[in-house]
Amino acid sequence: MLTSRLPNRVEPYRLAARGESLSGLMALDQFERLAEQVGAQAGDCQVWLDFGIDAQGRREICGRLEAELQLPCRRCLEPMAQHVESEFLLGMVSSDTLAAELPSTHEPVLVENEQLNLLEVVEDELILSLPQVVYHDEALCRVSRDQLSSGEEAESSEPAPASPFEVLRHLKGKS
Repeated sequence: MLTSRLPNRVEPYRLAARGESLSGLMALDQFERLAEQVGAQAGDCQVWLDFGIDAQGRREICGRLEAELQLPCRRCLEPMAQHVESEFLLGMVSSDTLAAELPSTHEPVLVENEQLNLLEVVEDELILSLPQVVYHDEALCRVSRDQLSSGEEAESSEPAPASPFEVLRHLKGKS
């Protein structure tokens, strides 16, 4: 079990040159953009990062994260526990032109002044790994299936014609 805290900033080129690994925790309450999307979070995100240089000389970060989040149910909007995890491969770049040269297997991560904001990187990966929709099981949700429907079926004053060409037949007969 991870117990150490990861720093918010690192020197990724130095870590990659040494082939170092970092693992630790980041507090979920530090992620402001995540809170804007799904609400305030408590607890920690577990993060494992391996820094290295691939066969083509690209500096890369191979990472994995796991977190237990409280996400709003799309039916009742009450929070529910959701396990989120992600594996990612990042290519370190210092400009947009270098980012365009990365293979499709790598996602670019911008390194400015030889510093990498780990907080932003982990938050980005956490946001990207959020499930599209989250629902309680119907038996556990405060909102029932009956409350989700409008109640009455829409009734038409005229019955629908049996064939779409029936209307044309009537028009042709009138002229």
